[in-house]
Parts: sequence; C-alpha cells; structure tokens
Amino acid sequence: MEKYRAIPQGYMTVGEVAKKMDVTVRTLQYYDREGLLSPSCVSEGGRRLYTDRDIVKLHQILSLKHLGFSLDDIKNRLISLDTPAEIADALEEQAAAVRQKIETLSESLRELEALRAEVLQMQSVNFKKYADIIVNLQMKNDYYWLIKHFDDQTLDHIRRRFDRDSGTAFMNTFMQRQEEAIRLQNAGVPADSEQGQAFAKAYWDMITEFTGGDMSMLANLVRLGQFEGMDPKWKEKQALANAYIGRALDAYFTKLGVDPFRRETE
Repeated sequence: MEKYRAIPQGYMTVGEVAKKMDVTVRTLQYYDREGLLSPSCVSEGGRRLYTDRDIVKLHQILSLKHLGFSLDDIKNRLISLDTPAEIADALEEQAAAVRQKIETLSESLRELEALRAEVLQMQSVNFKKYADIIVNLQMKNDYYWLIKHFDDQTLDHIRRRFDRDSGTAFMNTFMQRQEEAIRLQNAGVPADSEQGQAFAKAYWDMITEFTGGDMSMLANLVRLGQFEGMDPKWKEKQALANAYIGRALDAYFTKLGVDPFRRETE
C-alpha cells in the first residue's frame, strides 16, 4: 500500500467514501480489518485513501450483502469468482436459500395468525393450550383448533399417551373412521349388519386405544362434541358420522351385553 504526503487527485478519504456510499466509517474500518475491502493507499498522516475501483468493490460487497450473502461468503468465495457461470451458480444457491427463508417465514406467519385467532376465541389465558396449538400447527394438523375445547384433564391425558408421531397417527385413524361411518350411512349399510359391526369393533378399539383403559375419558369425549362455538362444518360432519356410529355401537354393546357409558356414569 503506497503512502502519499497529501491526498492526490482521484483518491477519497474514508469519510468521503462513507458519505458517497451511505455507509458508516465504522463499517469501512470493519471491512478493512476483515480483509474485505482495504484502502488503496494511506497518506503520510495515516488517512485511508480509496479509489473509484474501491468504490466498485464496495458496491459489490454491499449488493451481495443485501442479497443475503454472509461476509465470510463474500470474502472467501464470491469476490474471487471470475466467470459469469460461477457468479450465476453462486447467485442461484443464494436464491434457493432466500426461497427457503420465505417459505419458513410464510409458515411462521400462518402459525402466528392462527394462534392469535385461537387466543381471542378462548375464554381464559392458558399457556399449556397455546403450546399444544403451536405443536399441532407445526405438525400440519388441520384440527389444531379443537384443542381449545378440550378440558385440562383430557389434554394432560393426551400429553401422557401420545407423542407427535402417535398423535398424528391417531388423528388420521379417527378421521378415517369418521369418513367410513359417513360412507356406510350413505350406502345404507345396516348398523347391526356384519359390516356395520366390524366397523363398530374397529371404532371401539380406537376409542380404547385413546383412553388407555381410563373410561373416565369417555364422558369428556362426549362433552367435547357438545360445545358451542364449534366449527359449523365440523359439527355437521360429526353429526352425520355419529348418527351411524351411535347405532353401530349400540348394537355392538348389546351383543356383548355391556354398556360402558352407563357404567361410567353410575
């Protein structure tokens, strides 16, 4: 780096460069320390002097930084790129990273808006439910909104019985059983027929899997479907499914000679 007694024509001080490029002197000093952009020369008085070529390089650094490249990438990889193809490849890599960030942020925004809506609908502050809603949103569970209708006992039971994978599997099974009930209803399959009773057994096995043998959960599950404020489409679908499920289970328990619901309320 050359030294000059005075500032020669065609050179700029660090302050002039900072003003021209709308950056701080501290930023230019930092880039110098990091080896990103060193001044072309220093005056005998110790003033850092820059040229138009340095301005072009600074513009490159600022542009790449604006595109999301890290200073390490700019210093160690990007500045040394020599061909348009190499630069294009580097820019495509960054574009892919930016697209991923956009997707992640869009998903976070969706979750925040959904959680906000649930918070406003709940009658009290309940951070446990908030946390459960967040987990279900991240699991892409479309029925996350059901959580606000569960009582604390049922939610504690769910937390003990299920993790993310088993919880997702159970919810998928539940929805499949609901769809099957509607299909059997629409097809006119008698609830006490062999097919109807096979369905009843599969449905009851699913319920006992959920309760883990704790029949006190049955009353909570029954009450769940009676809450006001449930999604109208959900209620309509449940009513249609439950009409068949109720008849199928009645026939199933009659054949078995048991009534788990009455036993639980006695």
